[in-house]
Amino acid sequence: MSKNVVIIGGHGKIALKLAHLLSQSSHKVYSIIRTSSQSSDILETGATPIVLSLENDSFEKFTEVFLETQADVVYFAAGAGGKGGEERTRKVDYEGAVKIFDAIENVVLEGGKKNPRLVLVSAIDVRDPEKVPEHYNEDDKLHSAKIRKAIGSYMHYKYEADKNLIKRSVSSDDSSSSSFDWTILRPGTLTDVPGTGKAHVGQAHLGQSISRDDVALALSLLVDREDAAGKAIDLVGGEKPIKEGLDAFISSGATDWLG
Repeated sequence: MSKNVVIIGGHGKIALKLAHLLSQSSHKVYSIIRTSSQSSDILETGATPIVLSLENDSFEKFTEVFLETQADVVYFAAGAGGKGGEERTRKVDYEGAVKIFDAIENVVLEGGKKNPRLVLVSAIDVRDPEKVPEHYNEDDKLHSAKIRKAIGSYMHYKYEADKNLIKRSVSSDDSSSSSFDWTILRPGTLTDVPGTGKAHVGQAHLGQSISRDDVALALSLLVDREDAAGKAIDLVGGEKPIKEGLDAFISSGATDWLG
């Protein structure tokens, strides 16, 4: 069934690939970008560009977009990408994400029929540093410490955003007008090598990279996965077809969020 989709951070590498995949599957895609100079790249994917600033515009402006597009699914694929230092990382990866959560909760309050679902792109190993996954081995722990030393601000603000989202009610647990369904995808280190269509899904070890092609594929498959509500899902390179991996992990009832 065709859906109306809004992608936040629409000019990012993964977002562009995602817009192309969704448009090819007959979904109506709207990509939010910072500047009109990026519009031609959005149009090439088959999506419709919308210029809006995640850093400077209000959450009400984003609610208006979700209402006007009758959004069924919102993807948050924005990120500071290490540009602008800790301040911009906080503004985009944390405050920007929370702004979108608030905007989604506001849709029904402003007359929409239903709050859209959210699929949030986070990162593997985003967690309370004091809580270590049981499946981590010594290599995982060393890798985690190395990553936190290199990009500690990024991991911190991603964690704060994810923690804020986890506290919000999913529709299956709460029938209030502010509830909405969400899913968090947590890819490993990203590469630009061609995708294989295969991955390891759920409870992954660290150090294994994943192609942006394959992350975009996984995201595109989640457009129809309402049964993934309330789950955080690790994704790294592997040998299982991504659809099969998602099917197995989602049906298991597990989540990769530790708190």
